[in-house]
Amino acid sequence: MIKRVASGIALSALLLAVGCNKKKEEKEEVAVYPVTSPVVMDTVINKEYVAQIQSVKNIEVRAQEKGFLEKIFVDEGQYVHAGQTLFRIMPKLYQAELLKAKAEVEQASIELKNASTLAGNNIVSKNERAMAKAKLDAANAEMKLAQIHLSFTDIKAPFSGIINRIPLKLGSLIDEGDLLTSLSDNTNIYTYFNVSEPEYLSYQTRAADRGSNQVSLITANGEMYTQKGEIQTIEGEFDNETGNIAFRAKFPNPDKLLRNGETGKIQMTMPVHNGLIIPQKSTYEIQDQKYVFVIDKNGVAKSRNIKIAYELPDLYIVASGLSKGDQILLEGVQKVKDDQKVKTKFQDPKKVLQSLKLKAE
Repeated sequence: MIKRVASGIALSALLLAVGCNKKKEEKEEVAVYPVTSPVVMDTVINKEYVAQIQSVKNIEVRAQEKGFLEKIFVDEGQYVHAGQTLFRIMPKLYQAELLKAKAEVEQASIELKNASTLAGNNIVSKNERAMAKAKLDAANAEMKLAQIHLSFTDIKAPFSGIINRIPLKLGSLIDEGDLLTSLSDNTNIYTYFNVSEPEYLSYQTRAADRGSNQVSLITANGEMYTQKGEIQTIEGEFDNETGNIAFRAKFPNPDKLLRNGETGKIQMTMPVHNGLIIPQKSTYEIQDQKYVFVIDKNGVAKSRNIKIAYELPDLYIVASGLSKGDQILLEGVQKVKDDQKVKTKFQDPKKVLQSLKLKAE
């Protein structure tokens, strides 16, 4: 009796295990994976480029005469107006030279007056008067030169802007050409950024698609700058080493937030013609390489490496590795294995993209 009971229990356990395995197999068999195809369409992308920020006006202020730095009228970071005196180099030597030049002018004037009187009375020749006139002209020229040298001892701002670092201190001995400071007018700023050759060609040949030359600026703290900029110029040649060409955009800077030497990122709208678009969720990654499962005509999933040209929210624009007619696994990429036969259900590619809220034209 006991043997029969034990045998019955064992048989029940066996039947239960077989039933579970059968249910598991049936569950695996009925698993249906959604598939779709890439969509070919025109769209636009927001491409970001590292940018260098420069003031529209930024100059070095250098000494034009030598001497001791006698006065510093401004401080670092101070806003100054055009014509405002910034520095004074000891002017006494040039003041003395000017006084000497004025005395020589006065002397030459007297000599010319005497020569003119004598020439009028035919006591001296007209050549004597001409010589006196030339001497006066030379003296006037020397006086003007002395005035210019004296004016160079007062260094003034050529335009309104912000004073930068002042490396020298009062009493410093200055030679001609020494750097005193630099001056930046930040009313408007330039941003310079490098664009690759394919992107440059797309930008230039599809002017109608991009709508305008406006660009946005992302500042170093990751925030979007409130003002829009406009692309003004493109350099004349490509860099042979990088294959890039430099663009320049101009931004208004009414709050003087941006300063010369800052960095940021330019966000530029680029048109993409006949882009091959797939959902990001249909891909998986191995060692920084992107892959999809392509379902062949026999329903077998084949792993395929693809190259990504651009990234959009929830989407990739494929550069190579896929064609329009390929069927790719939309979901379940982490469950399916290479060369596995799967049951699939095709989903309309456009409806798939619409569910991802693609913004494209």
